[in-house]
Amino acid sequence: MSSEQLQGFLDKKPLYYKEIDHKRVHIAYAMLKPHIRRPKTVHIVGTNGKGSTGRMIAYLAWRQGVRSEEVGGRSYSVGHYTSPHILKFNERIWIDGVDASDAVLEVAHQRLYAILGKEMSDALSYFEYTTLLAFVVFEKCDLMVLEAGLGGEFDATNVCDKELSVITPIGIDHQAFLGESIEEIAATKIRSIRKLVLLAPQPYPEVVEVAKTIASDVGADLCVCPQNGNVGADSHICPRVNTQVDPYALKEIAKAKGWGDYLIDNAMVALKALELLGINYDINDLYDLELFGRFYPLTKDIRIDVGHNPLAAQAIVKAMAPETVLIYNSLDDKDYEVVLRTLAPKVKRVEIIPIESQRATTMEAIETAVEKVGLVYRRFDGKLDENEHYLVFGSFYTVEAFLNIIGFE
Repeated sequence: MSSEQLQGFLDKKPLYYKEIDHKRVHIAYAMLKPHIRRPKTVHIVGTNGKGSTGRMIAYLAWRQGVRSEEVGGRSYSVGHYTSPHILKFNERIWIDGVDASDAVLEVAHQRLYAILGKEMSDALSYFEYTTLLAFVVFEKCDLMVLEAGLGGEFDATNVCDKELSVITPIGIDHQAFLGESIEEIAATKIRSIRKLVLLAPQPYPEVVEVAKTIASDVGADLCVCPQNGNVGADSHICPRVNTQVDPYALKEIAKAKGWGDYLIDNAMVALKALELLGINYDINDLYDLELFGRFYPLTKDIRIDVGHNPLAAQAIVKAMAPETVLIYNSLDDKDYEVVLRTLAPKVKRVEIIPIESQRATTMEAIETAVEKVGLVYRRFDGKLDENEHYLVFGSFYTVEAFLNIIGFE
């Protein structure tokens, strides 16, 4: 059985659903599971920092394999599934240092479609189908790093078992799907854990308590990674990590890369994750890692960041240069007034950029929010002043719109 080509097939699937049948993807995975091999798996769940933390884990593990192969040892293949993409779907499925090629994705799609059949393939959501597609692409890998989409417990990425769950910072977001309180949101995400859990530094102490309770309930080992990088002292916390990351070396890398403190925290978590997995790494490989879209220096005066919620704004404002021109827009389910108020101390003016999404808020609503915060604003006209510092922020769609307008390839 053959299907139309992948991109045309995916284009027919809606990106957003008001309700999702959570049993469907489990049925589909049960159909797929006998036909593929599952690599050692890391599941990344949280509100912010999933993409950068996951890429650091994947990149360092892959680079260690490359180094081993160069001296006649065994290679180590690594896949990283992330979402959404900025410019091209291939960004979601990264394998051994590069985005998966169109040819690799097409072969995987035709195989997956043949296994699932037309009825199930058509029924699966965009995210469900592409998650299973990643499983097919990664089946020969040694390590698979999966970034959860919206939640955790009911996320499509949670259908397979995993050796390690990494919980990145959890904040208030997607309340309509995950719950109104921080405890409810944390529980929905953390109930995805299985055997071993690494908890990143958390802005809300309630999240740590929720994690301890759920880990106890399911019998999982919980490792708490505080901001100074030293694992918690409780005897039941992180019993498997004995080494210590050199914080000085990490700060030197961060300084060279222009990383904010939140990326240092994410790197610390990634290094601890590798230690828990028993995977060697060379911290200096981080010098060569490019985290596109994560406070990324597009030029010396333009940074792009796909963050979009208040928690991301709190992290990013510490790293921003004073008098930054903010190129901004937002999806309508985000608290954009709080985001703008958080960034305001470092913002010279706001330039509002139009974005294409059925979830985008109106330009007028953004203007009203900017006025309430008391910032100067205008609409982005595509012109950039070489004497200004810019931050493009607000969502993947905002960064995508900016890159398209300036003709970035």
